[in-house]
Amino acid sequence: MVSYIGVRRIREIVQRVGLGQVLRGMAEAIEADFARWPEFEKVARIASHSAQGVIELMPASDGRRYAFKYVNGHPANTARRLLTVTAFGVLADVDTGYPLLLSEMTFATALRTAATSALVARRLARPGAGSMAMVGNGAQAEFQVLAFREIVGISEFRLVDPDAAATAKLVANMRTMGFAPGAARVCAATEEAVRGADIVTTATAAKRRAAVLTPGMVEPGMHLNAVGGDCPGKTELDPGILLRPDVRVFVEYEPQTRIEGDIQQLPADFPVTELWRVLAGLAAGREHADQVTVFDSVGFALEDYSALRYVHELALERDIGEDVALVPPGANPKDLFGRIAAPGALRAVQEAA
Repeated sequence: MVSYIGVRRIREIVQRVGLGQVLRGMAEAIEADFARWPEFEKVARIASHSAQGVIELMPASDGRRYAFKYVNGHPANTARRLLTVTAFGVLADVDTGYPLLLSEMTFATALRTAATSALVARRLARPGAGSMAMVGNGAQAEFQVLAFREIVGISEFRLVDPDAAATAKLVANMRTMGFAPGAARVCAATEEAVRGADIVTTATAAKRRAAVLTPGMVEPGMHLNAVGGDCPGKTELDPGILLRPDVRVFVEYEPQTRIEGDIQQLPADFPVTELWRVLAGLAAGREHADQVTVFDSVGFALEDYSALRYVHELALERDIGEDVALVPPGANPKDLFGRIAAPGALRAVQEAA
């Protein structure tokens, strides 16, 4: 039997463990797996693009467990009252090839993306960072602000989005999450939101070459967490930002980010540092207080491996989940037909022949 964690069960896990603790635990799982980066088979995600969006498969394995995620990104879905991103994933045992877990990953992807963002900012933002501009207040925004509060200690958030309803939704949800009064400040323009911020997170959905941030908005010592530029032809940062001499760019998996990240705008030899090297202690993070650090985040399969592994562990510890017969049971491994055929079915086939 395979353990199944659907939407109802992932909500049960979050409610029993606590959303803040789930984010912290997921960040710890991601950090631990990135630190053993050389153990993993890695490949850029397999993408099928259309005019409406993209459907992707994201696999990763450490030789003991294999994981993959199916995920879509369709920005126009909101006009149909559908989610922009949906996902599910599988965790399997490499020795047998048998699946261990089938899980929803729409929620889990939002959680792992926010956990990764905050984990990286904890390493790269300047010490004592207390303020963050949240540029783009859609489906990912609540997860981001909560992760930055829980993992980085951010207490002041400047919110900006051309859709006033999205920002109002975020403000209302922040109240239910127990943010202090005044923690959220609604801004009329991006320039206002980023001015003086220690961290700037961009999480926009439009599939186009955009310059949500321009060089004049970026101040010494900022950490930029660019989340939304995650497929070919989709960017958030003006290339002039990345070319500034005080900027250092960090990525998850360089071959994938060259295709999908904001660095797709730059020459192939533009220098970047892979995140795992920082987490493993092989490369420096922030080098001085005035340096501008950029996390060009596109989302990588290893993060999904970590998320599935962590969800599986939580589900087993708390006996949450449902057993589903995703693999046919039976005593004789060579008699697959007998596992599906009704009594007399084999005889009928023989007579027909």
